[in-house]
This record gives sequence, C-alpha cells and structure tokens, in this order.
Amino acid sequence: MIVTVTPNPSLDRTYEVPALDRGEVVRATGERVDPGGKGVNVSRAVAAAGRRTVAVLPLGGAPGALVADLLDAQGIEVAPVPIAGATRSNIALAEADGVLTKINAPGPELSATERELLLETVRSQSPGADWIACCGSLPRGLAPSWYAELVARAHAAGARIALDTSGPALLQALRERPDVVKPNAEELAGAVGRPLATVGDAVKAAEELRELGARAVLASLGADGQLLVTGEGTWFGAARVDAVRSNVGAGDSSLAGFLVAGGAGPGALASAVAHGAAAVRLPGSVMPTPDDLEPSAVTVTAEVPADRPLREPAP
Repeated sequence: MIVTVTPNPSLDRTYEVPALDRGEVVRATGERVDPGGKGVNVSRAVAAAGRRTVAVLPLGGAPGALVADLLDAQGIEVAPVPIAGATRSNIALAEADGVLTKINAPGPELSATERELLLETVRSQSPGADWIACCGSLPRGLAPSWYAELVARAHAAGARIALDTSGPALLQALRERPDVVKPNAEELAGAVGRPLATVGDAVKAAEELRELGARAVLASLGADGQLLVTGEGTWFGAARVDAVRSNVGAGDSSLAGFLVAGGAGPGALASAVAHGAAAVRLPGSVMPTPDDLEPSAVTVTAEVPADRPLREPAP
C-alpha cells in the first residue's frame, strides 16, 4: 500500500487546442477535469496499476469536494484534512504539437492548526504503508522545513519516504535522509546551483544530493531518459516514444511505477521509465494502466552515457 501526501492539491482542467494564439478566441477540441497535484497523480497512477493507495490532502470549498469525488470514483481512498480555504483550480492548454501551457493558482493558506492536522493525518495513515510519497509544492502557511519534519516523523514510525519537491523544501528535507528523491533536470540543477548540459552532469548532481542526505536519487531527464543513483550503483533508462500527446503527470506516473516495482534497483527504474513513457502518449493527465505499458521499448543499463548532451539542458 502506498500513501501519498499532497500539501497543495488542485482541480485540474485540461483543454486540447490546435494552437494557442494570444488575444484570439481559441476553440478547444477536447476537455478533461481531473484531481491534480503531484501526490494525487501518484495515487492515480498507483490505482491504475491495480495497487491500493491512500491520498492524504487538505481539501476545502467546492473544488475540494469535487477532487474528493473524482478520486473516489477512481477507487482511491481519501484521507482528507478539512481546511477553511478553497482548493486551488489549475488550467492546462495542450497544443497539437505537444507544447503545454499551464496556469497554476497559488492555493489556500493553511493555518497552524491545519498544518499540524495534516502531519497527524499522515502519521495515522502510516501503519502498513510500503511507501509514503510526499509530493509537490508547499502551500502558503507551510515553511520550507515542513517536509523535513514530515520525513523525520515518518522515519520515526518506520516508514520509507519518497520525496518529490524542489528548492529550499528539498534541500532542507535532505538532512532527514529521505529514502528516494525524484527531481527533474531543472530541479536537479537548481539543487546544486549550476546548469546541466550532459547526462554525466546530471549523474554528478545526483551524487551530490546523496552526499547531502538522499539515500537514492531518481532523476527525470525528460526526453533523454531517467537516472537512478544509489549506494549500490548508477543506472540509466530510456524508452522509445513515437508521439507525445501530453506530459502532464508523466513524472508522477514514473514515480508511481518506481514504487509499485519495489522502489529499488534497475527493475524499478525500468518500471518508472515504462510508466512515464506511457503517460506522455495519453491525453491530459490520464494515468496509464498495465495495458498501456510497453516494456519492450525500455532499455536500462549500468553503462551510463555520461558524454551524451541533454536535448533540453537544465539552466
């Protein structure tokens, strides 16, 4: 069973459009409404894989009620933390050529009482969990040290933690030694304070995160693949993708694939790559089922192509 924690969830509306022309009326060719937030997406991907998951998240107002209903309809158990503010609503515009424009609302501000209730709810859901996946940005009212406190409490309860966040929240949480962190290339570059131009640059940055406390680093490099850097070794994984429809939630699907496959070693990396590749072939933030996966398109190797330039260098 995998528990997910999403401190700043959302109600996501995705519109598919032929092209985005500023100042013009743009007619959508498709529309979806989904529960959103990185941890929520991980729960959705875990449920699509046929595994049990519990989503812990603060919910408020009509958007929060709709998020809970949508998750329930997908067979996801919800452990809601009632808040006074309304859950944020986000908009994504997906163009036919694969370009995605996202408008993310800031979200509500959590009170001290709501902040503590969120931590307590995670604690109450921890027994029996194989993993606790803590994902996404922190809402107003939660200090950058909040994830560090959550990791410390979860470890004290004997739980394993997967952390997907960035900036000061990531750096402060590293001191509590999360079991795996999952940055993308831009977040990895931000964490080490320098640009990444090659796969080797990304490996070095991941090793530095391990020196700062991460026990393992699962790094998404976009179209260039994924890295897994641990105390046991380093592996590089990639998959063939003929056409990208939407990359919304692809990284979250990758983390779910990694965790449902055990969360360690090259086999889990292969699962992460397969789930991420399947997600980008689907519309909006639809999460892949086992039937959507193409394991034969995935390659994983310990011979990391360190000199390979990244197609999308991280600034």
